Amino acid sequence: MNTTLLRKSVLGIAGLAFAGGVFAGPVTEAHAAPTADVKTVAVMAAEKSGVDKGKLIPHGVQGAQSRIDLSDEQVGNVKAIIAATKKAGMDERAAVVSIATALQESKLENLGHLGDRNDHDSQGLFQQRPSSGWGTVEQITDPEYSTMAFLKGLKQVDGWQDMPLTEAAQTVQVSAYPDHYAQWEQQAADLVAKHWNS
Repeated sequence: MNTTLLRKSVLGIAGLAFAGGVFAGPVTEAHAAPTADVKTVAVMAAEKSGVDKGKLIPHGVQGAQSRIDLSDEQVGNVKAIIAATKKAGMDERAAVVSIATALQESKLENLGHLGDRNDHDSQGLFQQRPSSGWGTVEQITDPEYSTMAFLKGLKQVDGWQDMPLTEAAQTVQVSAYPDHYAQWEQQAADLVAKHWNS
């Protein structure tokens, strides 16, 4: 093989590798998790909305945080949870606990019966069960009713305001995975900061 041709081939491959790295780098970076201090996002959003930022995450977040993109329907459910929280006479922290709980239980989707994939007869935003006394199927699949039912349970937890979010949520929900609520606290706080006064 001709040395000039060999050298051009090697340089061409090296050039492609370099270009691929240059172009692939920013694409990969764009999908990486943000490195900013997670509490800063909620604080900045709270400052813009006039929400008392000290009430959103008073104990700091626990563990790694998860985040999902929300559809219009899911944002509508966030707003319904916030409206029900205000109707119940509870504050922003109660809304953060409620939204984090619904993020864990249903990803903020008002789920009906899922057949074989259903956890017993759990339904709605909070995966409440008619057989456990949460209400009828029609009630627990109504976002306002299910939120009010969750908040009624939360009010009965002595000192819930001073508990870590996952402990307060677990006391109401009695989940098989009690620590899973904590991962949604930051996104829930961001959503409350954004929508509390909207």
